[in-house]
Amino acid sequence: VQLQASGGGLVQAGGSLRLFCAASGRTFSYYAMGWFRQAPGKEREFVAAITLNGGRVYYADSVKGRFTISTELTKNAVYLQMNSLKPEDTAVYYCAADRAPRWSLTSANEYDYWGQGTLVTVSS
Repeated sequence: VQLQASGGGLVQAGGSLRLFCAASGRTFSYYAMGWFRQAPGKEREFVAAITLNGGRVYYADSVKGRFTISTELTKNAVYLQMNSLKPEDTAVYYCAADRAPRWSLTSANEYDYWGQGTLVTVSS
């Protein structure tokens, strides 16, 4: 299974970007997909997640009201719409897929597969 993330780039503060992540290879019916990010010198942190059966969504407090996660089930794909971007949103963004519920969707340990990351840079 491979996860391919795209859509990152350079944007000014207040702008928007839309990230996309699609799974290829031996795909399964995932339980959930999520986005994490890692800024330089910081640990990877949870951004958003969505369950694929029921569409329950979860957001980090820092992105609530600005980011929206959604899925395209026929493509085993997930989107992250990011609005009102701030310089502190600058990071490499990673998508991840979870085959079955175990602990918490806000924990990186929950996920079975990871994409390679896409860089988002927000200038002030």
